[in-house]
Amino acid sequence: MEILILLFTIFYAILAWRKLAWATAFVIAFLPVYQIRFALFSLPLTLLEVMIFVLFVVWFVKSVKAKELPLLNYLSFPRKRESRNNIKSYPFWKEIIAVLVIAFISMLVAGASNTSLGILKAYFIEPIMFFIVFVNVLASDVILRSEERRPNNLLSSLIRFFTPSADAPVVQNDKTTHTLSLMFGALAFSAFIISAVAIYQKITGQLIPMEFANSGRVTGVFAYPNAVGLYLGPIVMLMVGWLLFIIENNKKQKTKNKQIINYKSQILRILFFCFFVFLPIIAIYFARSEGALIGIIVAGIIFGLLYNKWSRRTVIAILILGAVALSINSGIRQDVYQKVTLQDTDGQIRKQLWRETWQMLTDNPRNFIFGAGLANYQQAIAPYHESGIYIRNDDPEFDKMIKISLEYQQQVWQPLEIYLYPHNFLLNFWSELGLAGALLFMWVIVKFLILDFRLMITDKKNRAMAIGLLGAMMVIVVHGLVDAPYFKNDLAVLFWVLVAMMGIISPQINKSTTNNTNKK
Repeated sequence: MEILILLFTIFYAILAWRKLAWATAFVIAFLPVYQIRFALFSLPLTLLEVMIFVLFVVWFVKSVKAKELPLLNYLSFPRKRESRNNIKSYPFWKEIIAVLVIAFISMLVAGASNTSLGILKAYFIEPIMFFIVFVNVLASDVILRSEERRPNNLLSSLIRFFTPSADAPVVQNDKTTHTLSLMFGALAFSAFIISAVAIYQKITGQLIPMEFANSGRVTGVFAYPNAVGLYLGPIVMLMVGWLLFIIENNKKQKTKNKQIINYKSQILRILFFCFFVFLPIIAIYFARSEGALIGIIVAGIIFGLLYNKWSRRTVIAILILGAVALSINSGIRQDVYQKVTLQDTDGQIRKQLWRETWQMLTDNPRNFIFGAGLANYQQAIAPYHESGIYIRNDDPEFDKMIKISLEYQQQVWQPLEIYLYPHNFLLNFWSELGLAGALLFMWVIVKFLILDFRLMITDKKNRAMAIGLLGAMMVIVVHGLVDAPYFKNDLAVLFWVLVAMMGIISPQINKSTTNNTNKK
């Protein structure tokens, strides 16, 4: 095993040195490899961590060698205003510094244990390292676009379809546009592989972990079902936005054989939707990740209302039909009501988790300000934890029967374990990073949404991509109301990839990046 990892690391280092953009896309395509774990001199590592570390070191060395590292430029030429400006070219750079400082403090709050150090490394330092490389790769792209004439066949049409033309409006740098295409392609590949494995599990019943073998749920390449929805949900909305963006862009391409190209484009659009949108949704459904499905529905409604008048009319019509169906079918209406109001079993368990977490946070000023500390939630919540709850049902005699019938108590009793996180976006960050960390991440999301809406208003040509990014973040937020969509190796990287994409295509960052590229 160690020899294979060493050989892979050497191969990846060579790839990163020769093709930094491809190595970056490789990380995105294989985010789930964090599950391959090993130790180096008693230091626990994952294969994802190794790739990110190698990628960052290669980028750093190449930047120093090319004298393009902003910080070194600043230290070498402190009197040059343009060098000082280069430091501020990173999107969300102030928030990133604050996140690292707060995460470090939270690690100290947890006693600087090995577990808290691992969480600091895996969920904050390494995702931000990848964020830095990702932004730099897109800002100073090394991918060169081939201008030679390609044969007119299905393969070349596929390449052209997934690669926007030179007049693509997403950013002013054409090379950056093609690198962004590469990153979206990596996400699509990753989503397809996970979806294919999940669907195979559902059809054959094979490859499912033993603890979920008889649950009727699939896990994909992950260890538990909800991980499928947490990972694929945001990617689905990204792929919808990217698909509409490349469709709009391809309409502008002029070709002598327009009819044939349009015919092939229609086929490719259908294939794109089937493989990178429909299949992930099916996989999420088979995993029974209700939070992800609700997040996709909410994001899809927002997407349709914002995209154009036809999508707006379609969404409104679907909502009206849905409302009529709910008014007619009382059974479905009751199920939806219980799910939305958290009156079902899962909802009641979540509310108990939140009550216990709130008690822990408000019990003393230290917990309220600093939370439990990194990876210390289970220890901090233990004194406030209830061993179980009675699941309330529609029985009008519920309260009476609970008091007088032991048999009834046993029927509605639900044991509760102590989870790693309180399964709520705000409480997750509050318990791990304290009040300041929770507010900081809320601000990152708010700033993301502000930049997104500003992009939609100021750049009509890029509405599809902007709304796709908005939809991806909305899936994370909606799913995060009842789960933990950040505190996992791949999810933390995916979150900062979304932030980086928004920073890159934002008009303000775009202008700064273009100026810095011209100076170089």
